Amino acid sequence: MQCIVPPYIVEHMARSEDPRVRERAMVSLAHAAAVRAVRAFAQKLPAMMAAPSPAGRKYRLVYDARKKDRLPGKLVRSEGEAKSSDPAVNEAYDHSGTTFDFFQVLFGRNSLDDAGMALISSVHVGEVDGGGKFQPMSNAFWDGGQMAYGDGDGEVFQRFTRSLDVVAHELTHGVQSFTSNLAYYGQSGALNEHFADVFGVLVRQWREGVSAEKASWLVGADVLVPAATRRGIRDMEHPGTAFTDDPALGSDPQPDHMNHVYAGPGDSGGVHINSGIPNRAFVLVAQAIGGPAWETPGRIWYDAMLQLSRTSDFDDLATLTAQIAGDRFDTATKKAVRGAWRKVGL
Repeated sequence: MQCIVPPYIVEHMARSEDPRVRERAMVSLAHAAAVRAVRAFAQKLPAMMAAPSPAGRKYRLVYDARKKDRLPGKLVRSEGEAKSSDPAVNEAYDHSGTTFDFFQVLFGRNSLDDAGMALISSVHVGEVDGGGKFQPMSNAFWDGGQMAYGDGDGEVFQRFTRSLDVVAHELTHGVQSFTSNLAYYGQSGALNEHFADVFGVLVRQWREGVSAEKASWLVGADVLVPAATRRGIRDMEHPGTAFTDDPALGSDPQPDHMNHVYAGPGDSGGVHINSGIPNRAFVLVAQAIGGPAWETPGRIWYDAMLQLSRTSDFDDLATLTAQIAGDRFDTATKKAVRGAWRKVGL
């Protein structure tokens, strides 16, 4: 399930003392099963899910699902059309465009599939509750062919189109499916989530023009209803600290070192949980090199994403990024990459 809100958060919410939070979480868990089925097919045949743009260039289509779960919904904005009165429509349109521009400007990539794939988004996606009524979805996901965004419950989650790094994270899953297409289980799945976090945050940093030293490394901060016990869905710089003793979310389970790697069956073998380890390594590389993280570190990680295989693990990424750093840049860069991986136990 390539959703921005990981299953361990939803499962904790399903045990909430608040009946409203608990019921919505149960609905989300059921909805996730359907998403997983679509994603399993899409990962095997990604080319079949790619909708080509009319002219082979940036082409965005935004649909309104009208609080239903039938995608895509009603077309409400196409490439080049004027702004909508609906902020969710404009956010989906603008953020997907920024993500397209990031990959094209920095890496010469023409959309997710590098062949001009149309960027399709559905906003106001809903889920059926226990009474048969549709409620706003408290998540966002990539289904292999398009993006889907919920409006949140207004108590824990806000509108998911608010966050550029969330939009870019999910669209990077699309890029990932057309490159190394890492299998979504265990360490390969954690790398899949890791790349989505890396480029999701880099797109935001690129748009804001902030350096690695000054940038925020939080993922999904904009989609959470503010509270003292929560700062984001994940913290790449300090895994395990994004939320602590939160009544709805629980405590962040991400490890920051291989000594604490999760080895259980939950979360598809820890795909969201263990992504904290390579996430921290990337931040350490970016801070050691300094300056814009989307430049040297981003280039190293993009090249690695193209070269890994479906079953690659953390050791493979550590070895490959060090090799790319030395071959493409210099000894000092290679030393920074190796040092970062050692700090997380690899």
